[in-house]
Amino acid sequence: MKSSLLNRRLSPDESAAAGNDLPSSSEYLDSSGRVDEWSGGVRMIPITTPAGEFKVWTKRVGNNPKIKLLLLHGGPGGTHEAFECFDSFLPKAGIEYYYYDQLGSHYSDQPDDTILWETARFVEEVEQVRQALQLDKSNFYLLGHSWGGILAIEYALKYQEHLRGLIISNMMSDIPAYNKYADEVLGPQMKPEVLAELLQIEANDDFANPRYMELLLPNFYTEHALRKPFEQWPEPAVRMINHINQKIYVQMQGPSEFGIRGNATLKNWSRSADLPQIKVPTLTIGGQHDTMDPAYMQWMADQLPNGRYLHCPDGSHMAMYDDQQRYFEGLIKFMREVDRGDLQK
Repeated sequence: MKSSLLNRRLSPDESAAAGNDLPSSSEYLDSSGRVDEWSGGVRMIPITTPAGEFKVWTKRVGNNPKIKLLLLHGGPGGTHEAFECFDSFLPKAGIEYYYYDQLGSHYSDQPDDTILWETARFVEEVEQVRQALQLDKSNFYLLGHSWGGILAIEYALKYQEHLRGLIISNMMSDIPAYNKYADEVLGPQMKPEVLAELLQIEANDDFANPRYMELLLPNFYTEHALRKPFEQWPEPAVRMINHINQKIYVQMQGPSEFGIRGNATLKNWSRSADLPQIKVPTLTIGGQHDTMDPAYMQWMADQLPNGRYLHCPDGSHMAMYDDQQRYFEGLIKFMREVDRGDLQK
């Protein structure tokens, strides 16, 4: 039953054994000789695109030559900021990790050219970032959350020879299936009168209507995006929302919060049939209250030759916040097991 293995908590003896190979505090914090030493880990990495050369923002935290994790944020057009809670867990686990704002996002260059907002172009950007950061098959772990999960799947299908491990966090591998889940499961969970008013606003293409967000916040976001009253949402998540590049978001995701519809370029995206091609150890993460179907994300793990599933029973789409202990314990356990070779067939 490989899908449920990561939901078992480590015993004290197992936790101690897992930490035997951790870098010492002085090793983990030592940036001497690194090209980013003088900037506190920050680098603006040049990338080549069909519209010219631009720069994207990255920031390294820690040193561990064996485990290096690159984080792909959601959106599209979001930022690394929603990942800032990783600071509370990964340093003490001795994991080196990289924040990264994709092109067009708040900390990176923001060209105004619609030809750049294509999935295949983003994949090539990630590969250029990997090369610049000198990540390779011996140590390169890639985590994609939400839209970042789409990007991580696409990257793995083209460049998995560079990966040590892959994490698909809170993202289904099929947009039509996601739309169906939103229509048949998530929508009916709302009060009928609320759902009817939201759908009427969408039918009128009146997404700028302030009533849309007035209804979404208490009836959808705080149920399925992050399960806290909005005034209690963590500051990094709020900051990320305020910094989203709406032009990229609408072009690729569309204006609706109930699936991906209209002329959005991701509307028909599906890679479920291709999951068996991803041979590297892969963890899928789902939340019981997620906007994405957790049963589908467990099914994805079973399609992957080296797949594992982590279920967050208290979690939503931002399970790294509302089911934090399970999320990070499972994530760290997975990377350590891959590092030891336990999950490699």
